Amino acid sequence: MSTTVTERTWVGPSAPERLKILRDTKVIAIVGASDKPSRASYFVATYLLSSTKYRVYFVNPVVKSILGQPVYPSLADLPETPDLVEVFRKHDDLPGVLEEAKAVGAKTIWLQLGSWHEGVAADAEAAGMNVVMDRCVKIEHARFHGGLHLAGFNTGVISSKRQVLA
Repeated sequence: MSTTVTERTWVGPSAPERLKILRDTKVIAIVGASDKPSRASYFVATYLLSSTKYRVYFVNPVVKSILGQPVYPSLADLPETPDLVEVFRKHDDLPGVLEEAKAVGAKTIWLQLGSWHEGVAADAEAAGMNVVMDRCVKIEHARFHGGLHLAGFNTGVISSKRQVLA
């Protein structure tokens, strides 16, 4: 049985361009946020709330609260317009999330690790939005701010050498 793999032709923003996106962002909405600690969106939410200055909102129509914060059923229900919409949804849901993001005036749609949709990228760019795909906001933020460790945690040490513990 053979599987057809769609060729990736879209080229995303460079590292300096991703850094600019993150620096220009003040408000992040996490679409598909989960209240389950084992889910990637929960881990990212924990990092964004504890280690950044972003105002973070959660969007999920079936969850009421995450990390003590309210969860909104849609982007349109948020109390302010998100600059960046980070998406933790399945592939077939991505065009709909993009339509919501465009409708509320978001500047950036950011598809999480493993998420890639050429049509969404083309439509978002045609609407004047920034697009990042198959990358993690938490990893990118930590990389640019000196907090990325092999395990994904902030060690507080910026060094090119491995620490040797006595």
